[in-house]
Amino acid sequence: MAQITQADIENRLKTFIDPNVETDLVSAKSIKSINVDGADVSIKLELGYPAKKHLDEYKLAVLEHLKTLDGIGTVTIDITINILSHAVQQGLKPLPGIKNIIAVASGKGGVGKSTTAVNLALALAAEGAKVGILDADIYGPSIPTMLGQSGFPESEDGKTMLPKMSFGLQTNSIGYLVDTSQPMIWRGPMVTGALQQLLKETRWTDLDYLIVDLPPGTGDIQLTLSQQIPVSGAVIVTTPQDIALLDAQRGLAMFEKVNVPVLGIVENMSVHICSQCGHEEAIFGSGGGAAMAEKNQVPLLGALPLDKDIRLNADSGRPTVVSDPDGRSAEIYREIARKMTAKLALKAKDFSSKFPNIVIQNT
Repeated sequence: MAQITQADIENRLKTFIDPNVETDLVSAKSIKSINVDGADVSIKLELGYPAKKHLDEYKLAVLEHLKTLDGIGTVTIDITINILSHAVQQGLKPLPGIKNIIAVASGKGGVGKSTTAVNLALALAAEGAKVGILDADIYGPSIPTMLGQSGFPESEDGKTMLPKMSFGLQTNSIGYLVDTSQPMIWRGPMVTGALQQLLKETRWTDLDYLIVDLPPGTGDIQLTLSQQIPVSGAVIVTTPQDIALLDAQRGLAMFEKVNVPVLGIVENMSVHICSQCGHEEAIFGSGGGAAMAEKNQVPLLGALPLDKDIRLNADSGRPTVVSDPDGRSAEIYREIARKMTAKLALKAKDFSSKFPNIVIQNT
């Protein structure tokens, strides 16, 4: 019987497809080391995205894949998570305390974008990442209600705000700073100024990801975010309905124009399941998100059902991922969150923080 070699192991791992990155372990550069001792093998893998709840299942899948090698003995697999900062628009660099900013956008309102953004942020935290969420919808902030938060953020120096904590998330919103009944009758420059303040005057701490919940459309806020704020990637939320897809297409095109990579599309309200009889019905049509993803050559990250519990949980200040963590909807949010950040992990890295500051002085 031929002895197992390192090349044998590497070739076998070339045929294991990471379900989140959707490419093999070698291409994803996930293999850090392979050690062979007779028939026994030890492998160190590194994932560039949070997957705490998925690691046991992932490790078992790799083990099962390697077991088919003839003559292999004991296999030991060690998996670590290493979330890096990724490249942003040209001329910008990541903000202090934030490795990656991910924008969650939609072309139109009413598609469940804010609910999706909150649950994705909570899903990333559940998978082991340090996460913040910024409510960039100045005219209609909804994050405070969804996270059960109110009141002014604290300030230790009178100049910056401490993020309000909710379910392990660092959060900020204009909704913390104004009365809920007060209309925001502001012109564009005031709105974009408020966004800049919320982002840059909040003391975000050691975040792997800051999720930015954008208002619907492609107006001043979106342009400010895409041109002046370092964004690592964007996610488009839509329903299968043709009208929603048309507007979502505009949002996707805007990010492409300013060189912000679109990490994928989330199809919300994809199918309604009757709570009484279990009958499934595609109220808003079907296949729209998949067709849009294929047309634009971006991934369809996942599809969420039209479920009244998702709405009730958000309205009550305990979103689905925390109120029903073992439910199917929470599982889908975690799957989408892993795929979203796995796609980002394949993008170019940002190494600006690695370079020393060089100061030239006349001596």
